[in-house]
Amino acid sequence: QVHLEESGGGSVPAGGSLRLSCVASVPLRSISTVGWFRQAPGKQREGVAVVDDDGRSDYGDSVKGRFTISRDNAQNTLFLQMNSLRPEDTAMYYCAVAPWARGPVMGLSEYHYWGQGTQVTVSS
Repeated sequence: QVHLEESGGGSVPAGGSLRLSCVASVPLRSISTVGWFRQAPGKQREGVAVVDDDGRSDYGDSVKGRFTISRDNAQNTLFLQMNSLRPEDTAMYYCAVAPWARGPVMGLSEYHYWGQGTQVTVSS
């Protein structure tokens, strides 16, 4: 069992920045792929950014060039730096773990452990 705890969400104006953190209860170096997902009210959960244990990453089209994912295995922590935030980025953000994935996969079915989420609200 893997416990994940997100933090860093909040309310910012459009154009602002936030940095999300996710601390894992197990050594992150033992997990192949980790990622961030989000879900806005009335919408499906979608992939935001994922990174594997070789440092390869992938991003959702709407966040490319604005968001950066990183992992610190020594701190068992996953980060998401979000810049140039837009109102459409408003959502609950979740970190998740894909223990058996190969590569930076975005498919939700690959992710077996999820955090409780942290709310991000961007005002226009």
